Amino acid sequence: MSLKPLKKSDLGKDWVKGRKGKRVRLQPEYHLIVTEGTDTEPRYFEAIKRSINEKFRDHIQLVIEGVGDNTLSLFEKARQKAYNSANEYKHVWIVYDTDDFPAEHINYTVVLCEKASTEDMTFHAIWSNQCIELWFLLHFGFYQSDIHRTEYWDKLSGYLKSMGYGDYAKNRDDMYFILRPFMDAAIHNAKRLDEINTGKLPAIAAPGTKVYELIEKLKPYL
Repeated sequence: MSLKPLKKSDLGKDWVKGRKGKRVRLQPEYHLIVTEGTDTEPRYFEAIKRSINEKFRDHIQLVIEGVGDNTLSLFEKARQKAYNSANEYKHVWIVYDTDDFPAEHINYTVVLCEKASTEDMTFHAIWSNQCIELWFLLHFGFYQSDIHRTEYWDKLSGYLKSMGYGDYAKNRDDMYFILRPFMDAAIHNAKRLDEINTGKLPAIAAPGTKVYELIEKLKPYL
């Protein structure tokens, strides 16, 4: 009998009954998060991983890789990591910024994820136009203007300073914990942008971010 990951309804239960009253330990659900960046994104998701591990290590396992590549190459590296791993990944999340990469590469990464997905393993294109700092900024308010990514950093510094946390920097380890109380607002704001961007390809959906899809998936464990 193959072992399956826990359902959300099984949260808090260590065991489930099998046939003839036997108890079977279920394997955790494995998620691979592969990021374009090697600093900001891994630090943010590693903090999420630590938070989940405190209570739900047996239910869900996150593997986070910052590979320093982008779009099409990032997808291919994520695909190879997933297929060559001993872990049976249920979800593979490919996290990348649009930045100044070719539009056709940004958009085609989404297509590749759709084509690679199966019943057993789903690939997700988690893009941000222009960068993941938009996702951070949406915790504090709704932003619809297509401003340059460097302006996100200045705005984030303003919010963080007002809370006593100093300037924003890409190598901060505490962004998840600072932003956690405002997670619901960020999800709501990101969904509003998604509605505005309906029908647009990722390369022109600015501003916009799909990070909320990953966070919503993990939210029951946070």
